Amino acid sequence: MTALDETTLTQANGTTASDTAAGSLAGHRRRELAEFLRTRRSRLRPEDIGLPPGVRRRTPGLRREEVAQDAGVGVTWYTWLEQGRPIKASSQVLDAVARALRLDDAEREHMYKLADLPIKVTTARALAVSPAMSEVLNALDPLPAVVVNSRWDLLETNEAYRQLFAHWHDHPCGMRNVLWCMFMEPEVQSRHINFEEEAPRTVAQLRAAFANHLGEPAWVDFIRKLTDGSEAFARMWARHDVARPGVRIKHFLDPRAGLLSIITTSLAVTEMPECRIIVYTPADDETRARLPLTRTAAG
Repeated sequence: MTALDETTLTQANGTTASDTAAGSLAGHRRRELAEFLRTRRSRLRPEDIGLPPGVRRRTPGLRREEVAQDAGVGVTWYTWLEQGRPIKASSQVLDAVARALRLDDAEREHMYKLADLPIKVTTARALAVSPAMSEVLNALDPLPAVVVNSRWDLLETNEAYRQLFAHWHDHPCGMRNVLWCMFMEPEVQSRHINFEEEAPRTVAQLRAAFANHLGEPAWVDFIRKLTDGSEAFARMWARHDVARPGVRIKHFLDPRAGLLSIITTSLAVTEMPECRIIVYTPADDETRARLPLTRTAAG
């Protein structure tokens, strides 16, 4: 069969090369997921899930029906999942399987990726900045640096960061959130010279992260308050643009130092899912000379 014949046959069947590629990728994911689940099951013993050891088994690990029972799902459904059949799994069911298989956070996220579902990140650990991470942050001084999560909450800052933005507020920001200050405080917004360029990217990063937190009350409430309180945020949020963190140049008008051109570099923190360190570096010699003007005499 010639290439032309193959193309004609594909069109006649109502499929395209991209459809075939998508199907191939989906099939590969299912096979990877099936193998992953089988290997996780094989490492467990009956006593790991509160069952008696029983007689000697022909193969190591738990039986499929034991995993299904512990997870509270149907045996047939779980069997099909391990066989790589094209079935859909909800996040609730995958969470139950993860608990039954005693998956850690990395394994759980890997399972979600293979199942082609938004990753549900465990956030409890992400809120605690370790002493070692605090030391790294402080060691970056005199460069301003901050640890944020995917919702742009300020988890920890170094002294240079605190002093850079100290005079941008009439009073301390109770929300301790970058987006809240940008959109809800006119004084802070006016300090961003390229606001209309950078603010949409910040919102796009929030939109991308939101896929991992659909339905979570804290996220829904935060976005609702921003949408109700800021016409600019509501307009940008409605675009459904998404973006990843990266290196950007931002232009600030500081009340003490004047115009500052700052390169922001995002560094992932592996021990804190969905969190990153953002480091502020002068983009030119003028900013490098002016940045110390944001420090107090004691800084």
